[in-house]
Amino acid sequence: MFTYLNPAVRARLAEAGKLFRIDRHGHRLPIDQPPPEGELAINVLGPIPLPVSLDDQQFTVQWYATVRSTELAKVEGLARDLREQGGQQFFAMLASSMAVNSVLVVGDALNAPEPLVRVHSSCMTGDVFGSQRCECGPQFVSAMHRMHASPSGGLMVYMSGHEGRGIGLWAKAATYLLQDAGENTYEANRSLGLPDDSRDFSDAAALLHHFVGDRPFRLLTNNPKKIADLNHFGLTRVIAERHVTGISDFNRRYLAAKRDWGHRLQDVDLSAK
Repeated sequence: MFTYLNPAVRARLAEAGKLFRIDRHGHRLPIDQPPPEGELAINVLGPIPLPVSLDDQQFTVQWYATVRSTELAKVEGLARDLREQGGQQFFAMLASSMAVNSVLVVGDALNAPEPLVRVHSSCMTGDVFGSQRCECGPQFVSAMHRMHASPSGGLMVYMSGHEGRGIGLWAKAATYLLQDAGENTYEANRSLGLPDDSRDFSDAAALLHHFVGDRPFRLLTNNPKKIADLNHFGLTRVIAERHVTGISDFNRRYLAAKRDWGHRLQDVDLSAK
């Protein structure tokens, strides 16, 4: 059973300071009161010490799991219905009802004057399967290494609801088939009647407001739209740092399409071995 759905456990975690709630500006909200109607509120669980091993390098990060209050409320309502029906075998349904995003704090990023930040969109094929059709997996690993090596540490904001630039894994699989038939990644989205990029960065912005505040931060990204979206939510002290890695013969055409769409990629990047 999901322990964060248990009111007694939730109260215990809140009392211990391990569960709190923030608004869109990163300010704390009362955890024992419903958030204002129609307002963004994010529940944050942590910090949780998490030993990680990347390319045989081991270090410990502080993990924060986050979820919107509205999504959590839907899940809790479904959980009540399932308990009343004795439907414990259906609890797996709950996992598909909400996107649990994460923040990984590397080093002393919470106190550093200019920490590194990566807002990383989840990619099952790249991050987990090791697919080379994109550069997502290498970008994640490289960002973690850069943060660990930096005196200022860093913050990895992992957005689990961003698969396939927001279209989900099922539709992403369909776009891969369309790409194999000759379309590029954006043309494939349009063939399915989907936007080029449907990601929502409001949760990421709220988390950065909370964990970074008014400090400037160095954002590891090649995507000007990501910077513009964060600027839109009040994060104006963003210092862009290009983050080019993971280029292979399998993804050059994909990356060329991203370059043509506006990503800060150069011909020399795409010719890298």
